[in-house]
Amino acid sequence: MRTHRPGRHELGQNFLVDRTVIERLVATVDGLASRPDAPIIEIGAGDGALTLPLERLGRPLTGIEIDGRRAERLARRTGPATEIVHGDFMDFRLPATPHVLVGNLPFHQTTAMLRRILRAPGWTEAVLLVQWEVARRRAGVGGATLMTAQWWPWFEFRLVSRVPASAFRPRPGVDGGLMTMTRRPRPLVPVRDQRRYQDFVQRVFTGPGNGLERILAVAAPEIPRREVRRRLREHRIAPTALPRALGAEAWADLFGLRDGGGA
Repeated sequence: MRTHRPGRHELGQNFLVDRTVIERLVATVDGLASRPDAPIIEIGAGDGALTLPLERLGRPLTGIEIDGRRAERLARRTGPATEIVHGDFMDFRLPATPHVLVGNLPFHQTTAMLRRILRAPGWTEAVLLVQWEVARRRAGVGGATLMTAQWWPWFEFRLVSRVPASAFRPRPGVDGGLMTMTRRPRPLVPVRDQRRYQDFVQRVFTGPGNGLERILAVAAPEIPRREVRRRLREHRIAPTALPRALGAEAWADLFGLRDGGGA
């Protein structure tokens, strides 16, 4: 059995070593419905703990690895349909054509990488291993966060499972979480309105007031109060609830009222 080489601390490398978790992740990729034959791009290929099992899916595979020595070693072990690229994912140019993103993200770079992924074109699904609390927040468990709400009209977030810290080497101080992000085939808000929508969500999340009805009165005074009350009732949300109580459809619905959508 190949000896696992410890990750480099300065690169934030915590490698996945639990075979059960690896198989669950690969099965999650294999189960994606929209593009079962789509090429795979792996973020942080490392020593190939995911790369080699992903090769069994029989798809074109590109592994991006920031550590040049690891990239060179892994390239000698992979098949002809796999390309190992030495580089930083944050600088890697993702294709505009459909593909699936897979990765065990460095915990200290999770948020920056997620933002980069959400802004990238082309990919249809992403299967990601991140910090447990990040996975919960992105999936809206316990209420939506600002980041999730800002991207909900174009992406669905799902929490798959918790991954214990013992599944990694070196062992991190927190558990991981396996999650998926899926690009909606029909956005809830037109892409052309993305900036306006995200600004709206930002103002609501940071607006003053002790409930959505009052917060919206300040953050979006152009929306008639009666329409706010009506839409909150329709979505079964109390007027005293906070912005994190809103779901994807409710956010899109309220944004649509800004231009007289409720008339």
